[in-house]
Amino acid sequence: MSKALRMAQLRRAVQLLLNSVEDEETLQEVATVAPAYAVGREYRAGEVFSWGLNSVGDPQLWRVLQKHTSAEVWAPDQSPSLYKAIGLQGGYPIWAPPTMAEDAYNTGDRCAHLGKVWESLIDGNSTEPGSDDRWWREVG
Repeated sequence: MSKALRMAQLRRAVQLLLNSVEDEETLQEVATVAPAYAVGREYRAGEVFSWGLNSVGDPQLWRVLQKHTSAEVWAPDQSPSLYKAIGLQGGYPIWAPPTMAEDAYNTGDRCAHLGKVWESLIDGNSTEPGSDDRWWREVG
């Protein structure tokens, strides 16, 4: 078996393992190995891929939220029901719209959004940071 083939197989094995990693900091350490997003591909919930760049110029990682076949009109940054941006921005998780009560933001939770850090003022917060001063406070 050639070295190139062994390396391709190793890369694919690491890509498959990415789907089982929950810790976003760990994922960022291996972001360059993540497979690139592709239109017309069938995605399963939980898969991780890269698309675009994050705030520090590294590949932006995304997690698939529900099974589907990707389409040009469903870009990852425009389809919060299909994809969740993962990773850190300035040490804080990047805001993603909650898909259910279990992943809504609670009082004191902080996230990065639109280049700012926000703190939730309520439990069960599913609103976009900066959209209403009753629900979010800009910090730092």
